[in-house]
Amino acid sequence: MKHDESDENRNLIETVVKQSHQASEKLAITQGSQRSDALEAMANALREAFDEILEANTLDLETCREMAIPPLILEWLKLTPQRLEIAIKILERLGTIADPIQKVSHAPYPLDPAQTYCQRMPLGVITLIYEAFPELSAIAAGLCVKTGNSLVLRGGSEASHSNEAIVNALNFALEETKLPQHTLQLLPCDQGCSVLDLVRQEPYTKLVIPYGRPSLVQQTARSANVPILRTAIGNCYLYWSTSGSAEKVKSVIVDSHASEPDPVNAIEKVLINRNIKASILINLFHGLQEKGFTLRGEASIVEEYGQYLNPVQDQEWSESYIDKIVAFRWVDDIGSAIAWINRHSSGHADCIISQSYRETRQFAQTVDSALVYINASPRFFRYAANGDSIFLGVSNQKGYRRGLIGLESLTTFKQVVQGQ
Repeated sequence: MKHDESDENRNLIETVVKQSHQASEKLAITQGSQRSDALEAMANALREAFDEILEANTLDLETCREMAIPPLILEWLKLTPQRLEIAIKILERLGTIADPIQKVSHAPYPLDPAQTYCQRMPLGVITLIYEAFPELSAIAAGLCVKTGNSLVLRGGSEASHSNEAIVNALNFALEETKLPQHTLQLLPCDQGCSVLDLVRQEPYTKLVIPYGRPSLVQQTARSANVPILRTAIGNCYLYWSTSGSAEKVKSVIVDSHASEPDPVNAIEKVLINRNIKASILINLFHGLQEKGFTLRGEASIVEEYGQYLNPVQDQEWSESYIDKIVAFRWVDDIGSAIAWINRHSSGHADCIISQSYRETRQFAQTVDSALVYINASPRFFRYAANGDSIFLGVSNQKGYRRGLIGLESLTTFKQVVQGQ
């Protein structure tokens, strides 16, 4: 019986992915104006279904509390009116910006006497596998429609009602604007559609994006036979130089944790130059505790400042807390700080607080991370007030894409050579 159910679920996934592939072929040749109209309709559909979506989310939250779901997932699951409104504004903004598809640019290797150029193209079928974060389905759908890609969603069971309510509203808008059927599909998590089967849909799926805790990302990457765009949350480092301001260090740490609902670039580890004065350190520790942070440290720092810090385990330096926890460690100089960061950081966002040009330049050039912040907060904004700055998350990989995941991350280039 189990074997039959497994085959049935596998067939369902294959059917959904093939339908998405057929939709992507049609979507790729739609006009940018039609896709913009669809995005506006998607935003309106969410606004009309606003109360219904929030009610579905309340049902998910009540169910999860009865099942003793971890507090972190509950926080990610909680869809406040503000979070839903941000998703709507993102769709509205996507509808107004220039069409990224069919953009033409100079080819890096022109062939004389032929005319050679590069053309930006959609990828095809994109799959998003995500934990909680119900509004992420709307944002991902908006980015995919804008770039001419179809989208398959595989959310967690904890957000099943929220996800269904959002996708139903979005699909109503897509149907009204006559975009291809199956442009957006949600796999029902209650039917046992496994991640393993979903990420092995070559040749139809062109990209899989796992979004959630590191364990989800790692499991997806190990199982896939299609390209993966890894995302990362937490375990970002800050190096505090002797020339850096303690007040700046405090403000950067606090601000980096203020992203809602997922503090993607939150500073969780701080490397302190040994020459920083004790009185300055005490003020920092006290100030962070007043802001609700739990502080940890290596043995030698705990020995000196045990009233503020708890001991940290060795493996924690390479792990993300995804919580308001900060661990501190001594370093001798910027060289040892960079070596430690390159070994233990998640590699997507790291920071330096220093007034030395030499140090900041060395940090920017040699820290092996996707994003480097110099005397600035690494706080992640999914939606900016102006421009095309709309992002799904941050990737720490060096392969297909690295850094902020936006419209360009969901496209590719085709080189065209036109002879005489």
